[in-house]
Amino acid sequence: MVGRQKAWWRGTAAKRTADGGPATPRAGPAGGDVDGVYAGAVSIEPSLDLPPAQQARSRLTQQRILEAGTALLEEGGTEALTVAAVASRAGVSVGSVYRRFGDKDRLIAALQHDMIDQFRADIVRRFTPLRADPAALVASAVTGLTETFQAHERLMRVFLAAGATDPAVARVGSEAAIDAVRVFRQFLEPIMSMIDAPEPEVRVDVVYRLIYGTCQNRVLYGELFESDRPLTWRQLTDELVNVACRYLLGVSTQ
Repeated sequence: MVGRQKAWWRGTAAKRTADGGPATPRAGPAGGDVDGVYAGAVSIEPSLDLPPAQQARSRLTQQRILEAGTALLEEGGTEALTVAAVASRAGVSVGSVYRRFGDKDRLIAALQHDMIDQFRADIVRRFTPLRADPAALVASAVTGLTETFQAHERLMRVFLAAGATDPAVARVGSEAAIDAVRVFRQFLEPIMSMIDAPEPEVRVDVVYRLIYGTCQNRVLYGELFESDRPLTWRQLTDELVNVACRYLLGVSTQ
């Protein structure tokens, strides 16, 4: 998300064979890029080079491929996603998928980055306080995070689970989370002087970690994993808002 987004899409294009198919990756050091082709198990490398969609039809095709891939990931995880299945779902040829994204690993990488782009855009859009008072600002920040997690719950679960065993997926997810905390801090900058603590920035960081960790746990394991008391996303959000307001401002929202 943010400034690193452009860097993630840079890189050298994967070389192709004479028949137009993707070149076979050659093993590189530590699963790195060789001849522009990622040689690791699951390619979530930042050096992607997707061909620019210069025509409306090409842009539409690319978007259909991304939407088809997202749907397949949400329905069955990475095992359900194959180039052939994506092509069938999108109503395009297998060659169209290969030309734009290369193999399955690069397609998964593109889908993860696409989700991150949407996640950040949603956070920024939701960080809009209804009022200008400090408690409303905190409530908007907390609600913006929880609602964004809820909106992307199904696809995020796929990448969180994959990140548990794939360091490359986890690295990209961590970069996105760290970028989100910067947005969170910037949004709450106006209340820093009102936080009665030697290091108010630490308190804001703790609140972010609390919300992020709580939402991540719910996305991965569901509502009743750590407690048998039902708690909807709305109820959870309201309680987190109250906790954050008490911790940062010493006031209750209830």
